[in-house]
Amino acid sequence: MTKFVDSLTPHVLSLLRVMTALLLMQHGTTKILGIPQTPMTGVSLATMPGLAGLFELIGGALLLIGLFSRPVAFVLSGMTAVAYFLVHAPKDFYPILNGGELAALYCFTLFYLAFAGPGPWSVDRLIRKTI
Repeated sequence: MTKFVDSLTPHVLSLLRVMTALLLMQHGTTKILGIPQTPMTGVSLATMPGLAGLFELIGGALLLIGLFSRPVAFVLSGMTAVAYFLVHAPKDFYPILNGGELAALYCFTLFYLAFAGPGPWSVDRLIRKTI
């Protein structure tokens, strides 16, 4: 059983990357493209939320296909850390009370991906023949 699970680990890493990218991208699509319509829709690109939307949309797309995965994941991890400390942390110490659980989870998931790499289902893998 252990060998079977171990053989799936790289593929699950790719799945984690893809799902993280898709979930992050929806923040960018609502801010930048207005899809879906949310209270965040229509932010100005000259604001912090607008700039974050560009990072979420473009960085999320790169992460989705697994291109420049490590540096993109690292930058996005930093962006979500900034979001946590600028937006959520001032409200309260506890993430459950300040609404920052998602930002913190994105931060550490993306940080992990920056070190673990994209997994086998990625453009990076096709280009470099490594995971």
